Amino acid sequence: MKKLFLMAVVMLASVASYAQHAVGSFTLQPKIGMNIASLTDADGADSRIGLAAGAEFEYQVTDMISVSAGALYSMQGCKDDDATLKLDYINVPILANVYVAKGLAVKLGLQPGFKVNYKYSADGVTVDADEMDWAPKTKGVDLSIPVGISYEYQNFVLDGRYNFGVTKVYDYDDAKSKNSVFQITLGYKFDL
Repeated sequence: MKKLFLMAVVMLASVASYAQHAVGSFTLQPKIGMNIASLTDADGADSRIGLAAGAEFEYQVTDMISVSAGALYSMQGCKDDDATLKLDYINVPILANVYVAKGLAVKLGLQPGFKVNYKYSADGVTVDADEMDWAPKTKGVDLSIPVGISYEYQNFVLDGRYNFGVTKVYDYDDAKSKNSVFQITLGYKFDL
């Protein structure tokens, strides 16, 4: 038991040197990538492929832990054979990052999203769905839990996340659909 405890202490001590940036430093990371988005409980719907772009700030709290916050334009929604539902948000991810190896971080946090677009496209015609009487009304604010992993090499950061929707997308009782988004981005960190 003592050997196991000693081995765990040595491993944790070595993990402390895995961060890429100095303790107390701030970085800015512009990023761009893609979403593979859908809605839960949307029978027969396929994923919508869309843009994810924005920037995140990161503060290195310790050698092993940092916190980050940002703003990302996120194209979400879903589609089927006949139509596409476009739900676009400005998402504000607030994440704890734990560096488990040099340049490798696991991430967990909370992400409020603010709806900026709700369009419905069918037969070559696109309409603003919030202005249509037949379209279900969507909530203006969405909340999700992002879980992910990133790898940084020479300030380039490859980031993969899954955003679990927590709140319902539609503003009526029977609706149960939530956002479900896999996101992959490539960014570059600048020291501030």
